Amino acid sequence: MWPAVVLVLLLALNVFFTPSFFSIEVKDGHLYGSLIDILRFGAPLILVSLGMTLVIATGGIDLSVGSVVAISGALACLQISQDQGVFAAVALALGLCLVLGAWNGFLVAGVGIQPIIATLILMVAGRGLAQLITDGQIITVNSPAYKVIGGGYWLAVPVGILIVIGVLAITAFLTRRLALGMLIESVGVNAEAARLAGIRARGIIIMAYAFAALCAGVAGLMISSNVSSADGNNAGLWIELDAILAVVIGGTSLAGGRFSLGGTVLGALIIQTLTTTIYSIGVPPETTLLFKALVVTAVCLIQSPTFREKVFRRRTAKPGPAPEEKVRVTTA
Repeated sequence: MWPAVVLVLLLALNVFFTPSFFSIEVKDGHLYGSLIDILRFGAPLILVSLGMTLVIATGGIDLSVGSVVAISGALACLQISQDQGVFAAVALALGLCLVLGAWNGFLVAGVGIQPIIATLILMVAGRGLAQLITDGQIITVNSPAYKVIGGGYWLAVPVGILIVIGVLAITAFLTRRLALGMLIESVGVNAEAARLAGIRARGIIIMAYAFAALCAGVAGLMISSNVSSADGNNAGLWIELDAILAVVIGGTSLAGGRFSLGGTVLGALIIQTLTTTIYSIGVPPETTLLFKALVVTAVCLIQSPTFREKVFRRRTAKPGPAPEEKVRVTTA
């Protein structure tokens, strides 16, 4: 409930600064408006956050998704610039992302390295790999077919939004309609107990990291295709931190166990709406990050049951003894 309340309040706040904030119009067969922009620009973060949700649900963390975003866009743009087909370039980029995610999962589940350390390796090395692919330059491509992934429209709706809806629907079906979600939660609560119960905990963990990398790869394709270029240095920079924050705001515990896909989507939309709000109210650029940090802190505090209990609970006076009652003291 609380993420939804915060999102509604942020959206309502924008009306005071932009009266036409909720207006949506059709131009040249395309939907335009502030709400559409929030969904379109927030689509990559939603994708990365969905993958991060399953990783955190297993009791892990993935700091490498930002680097995977850069690698995916860099490899796809490199292949397209070398006159390779768009389908082949996209398939190669996503295939590499799956391999990188499986590698993270192997380090965590197979070797036993702490998730934050295992993914930190790829976070550092992956950014260097992205720059190696681009040769330290920004690769520019001119492919209308590739442009559709992040900047195209279908039935007046941005393709990026449709991709997010598709990934969310498939993820929800696999984790909520099938037993996969319960298996992930059991591994997150106690991986050893899950293994003793007959669950292949290692396979579940590797799958979660591979899925997170795949989502990051799709996000990288969307980001690079939207600007028709790949920047190995800045693409997806710090998106892993926003994704972790979106998952936490959505109600998923960092300790693992139960997770909420809907809450994660709301958390990602809160972060994107907050960014839009900052620009709308004219916050000075030098204080943007501080303002964002303060708002996020307030959101997390409001969402905390312990904080709400201490601050907002009504203190009732404890009834004292009746005036006519007397205390009898018996001495030996």
